[in-house]
Amino acid sequence: MPEVLFKVDLKKPFAEQDVVGHNRWHPDIPAIVSVNPGAVFRIECKDWTDGQIGNNDSPDDVRDVDLSVVHVLSGPIHVNGAEPGDILVVDLLDVGTLPDYEWGFTGIFARENGGGFLTDHYPVAQKAIWDIQGIYTKSRHIPDVRFAGIPHPGLIGCAPSHELLAKWNKREADLVASGGPPWKPAIPALAELPNPKNAILGSLKGAEYDRVAKEAARTVPPREHGGNCDIKNLSKGSRIYFPVYVEGAKLSMGDIHFSQGDGEISFCGAIEMAGYIDVHVDLIKGGVEKYAMINPIFKPGPVEPRYSEYLVFEGISVDEFTGQQYYLDAHVAYRRACLNAIEYFKKFGYTGEQIYLLLGSAPCEGRISGIVDIPNACCTIAVPTAIFERNILPI
Repeated sequence: MPEVLFKVDLKKPFAEQDVVGHNRWHPDIPAIVSVNPGAVFRIECKDWTDGQIGNNDSPDDVRDVDLSVVHVLSGPIHVNGAEPGDILVVDLLDVGTLPDYEWGFTGIFARENGGGFLTDHYPVAQKAIWDIQGIYTKSRHIPDVRFAGIPHPGLIGCAPSHELLAKWNKREADLVASGGPPWKPAIPALAELPNPKNAILGSLKGAEYDRVAKEAARTVPPREHGGNCDIKNLSKGSRIYFPVYVEGAKLSMGDIHFSQGDGEISFCGAIEMAGYIDVHVDLIKGGVEKYAMINPIFKPGPVEPRYSEYLVFEGISVDEFTGQQYYLDAHVAYRRACLNAIEYFKKFGYTGEQIYLLLGSAPCEGRISGIVDIPNACCTIAVPTAIFERNILPI
């Protein structure tokens, strides 16, 4: 087993761990350890909510989760010799569960607590607990479903520079100040701006903590450095190329998923879990300019579920409530595809909430199938038929 460089106690809050990680992005958060290029090591992670969700049948904890805590990240890790303009090469050697924590959860967030992709249809908090048995999982809350997972970190990236952090904060503040486009629904919010409440900033204390807490970016979205991309194919065996912005790169990771459907549509839509990530790191000196890198690049690993038969649902960019025609809007089209899938599976005895949870957590394939045929974008969601232990095909 690789050396464990970041260990977690699942019975303790993140801020009370022996080594404290962070839940904001800022270049001044101190690294917890230094490694050389070529190092192999293990990082343990709590679930993204810092243990706020329990293995029980009540969705009240999802309803009441404090989102100022998220995401709790293990790191930063200083890679010796890494300089701005380099590429940090990260190999995900393995991703797995921790002993006595072989379960995960999927949730629908309540409208009052941020909502999700289909909040206008499903505004009430719901939860599914998944029992993990090796590569497979089942849920007592979604009957007759069993599938192989595709474990991956939902969130991984390097620290931003001061200049990049300022750019993030300005453009997101400008978006919020603009009120967004006229068709923007009230929920979810346009962006989550810096918020010092419940900020965890490693070993920082006192006035330095206060300054960084006010400036640090929230971990909610993906950005140029990687971050919360929620890409299910970043599984074991993947190689990721990250742009480096600060000395040492300051790599952090967390938000481990046992499985996820493309889009993670209910926001808490993957099978969220605590776990470990085995990592190998290396450097490509001057790689950002050499390869014209702006965002990370990755090469998927060879280990993922192999489903060969799918039922595919289409959606187009027409609002389901008003019938309004949108112009090549992939967000609306993907929402319609997901809603069409939900309505279909309701005919086989499932509730809409159960399928909403399933589409976010099972290894479903989402696609922008057409983005040039005016005025409708066409998006699809492909559901593997073999994950069902009942017949769900049209007869």
